Amino acid sequence: MRLTVVGGGSTYTPELVDGFARLRDTLPVSELVLVDPAAERLKLVGGLARRIFARQGHPGRVVTTSDLDAGVADADAVLLQLRVGGQAARERDETWPLECGCLGQETTGAGGLAKALRTVPVVLDIAERVRRANPEAWIIDFTNPVGIVTRALLKEGHRAVGLCNVAIGLQRKFAALLGTEPGEVHLDHVGLNHLTWETAVRLGGPDGEDVLPRLLAEHGDAVAADLRLPRPLLERLGAIPSYYLRYYYLHDEVVGEQRVKPSRAAEVAALERELLAMYADPALDEKPALLARRGGAFYSEAAVDVAAALLGGGGSPYQVVNTVNGGTLPFLPDDAVIEVPAAVGPAGAKPLPVPGVDPLFAGLMANVTAYEELALDAALRGGRNRVFRALLAHPLVGQYAYADQLTDLLLAHNREHLAWA
Repeated sequence: MRLTVVGGGSTYTPELVDGFARLRDTLPVSELVLVDPAAERLKLVGGLARRIFARQGHPGRVVTTSDLDAGVADADAVLLQLRVGGQAARERDETWPLECGCLGQETTGAGGLAKALRTVPVVLDIAERVRRANPEAWIIDFTNPVGIVTRALLKEGHRAVGLCNVAIGLQRKFAALLGTEPGEVHLDHVGLNHLTWETAVRLGGPDGEDVLPRLLAEHGDAVAADLRLPRPLLERLGAIPSYYLRYYYLHDEVVGEQRVKPSRAAEVAALERELLAMYADPALDEKPALLARRGGAFYSEAAVDVAAALLGGGGSPYQVVNTVNGGTLPFLPDDAVIEVPAAVGPAGAKPLPVPGVDPLFAGLMANVTAYEELALDAALRGGRNRVFRALLAHPLVGQYAYADQLTDLLLAHNREHLAWA
């Protein structure tokens, strides 16, 4: 089995490689290809990847290349984890929206739109080259904003599934709090990428006992602290939102924090410098503990499960993925991309039935889905007015003066990445 990682020079990659090595019975990778235009980073990451495989006795071969077409040739699956513009663009995404008193974040709000505009055309070009090389290959997208990127891929007819680590991270945390194995915890996870709620926490499978009330009663303080949300909010919601809902429920508080603290992009850039120095050590043959601070926890396990299921080799029977709505949530368009549990197999991802969704959640989902449709239109066709319309539609912007000013700021900071601008 040949797997290709586009963005293989990412400091995330050793997490992924470690998962491939540990879970080789689930996903028997014979060749892992890391593709990245950054030659020096690719050399460091590729060297560590080979040492991780060797330490764990994995028989697979690790190949590195800056040639995308060569990298995706004969690939059974292609994982996308790229960042157009690098950490410098992320730093800008997290800072210029603050000039208007709006959230500065790389995946949602105005910064998230900027990332989508930069990313969608690049991903679609990669996907077309994958399709030419091997029409049967699956594309697994971990590139943010996952919902918009996956919607772009599916709109163009690509064999694609979007992946996020929020659900698997919460599953692992809840299992630890409940004193059980992660495989025993099934989440009623509903929403859009980075806009999700756990409406039930079931033991034993999709039809198991819902222990969410007990989880909140016995461990509410721990859950709230982890999410950085008030415990009374969780109790009044009767659900557990993802960390990203903090940007909506506590918007002004978060903006206040962002104005006085270093950006997350600055923190990550410092971490990356430290990690790359560690990766250069020829004695290092395992992912370092520092990598846990980089983000993406359990990404490798989720990626292995999804890839194994898509390629017919096993994996968990039900997985939380980003896939086409197709009537699963009747209050959203059929072509919207939703993040829900699905049955994943060689034919793709089929969402499991979802119980009725609280209007408090459904309303916000509908609003953000409309924004995502407008954002994708702007990414595909360009134009200042399309950018403005997407910003005006976003619930974290939503005012004419803000949308107008943010449009100008977005374009000023991203012209080098937008061919039409």
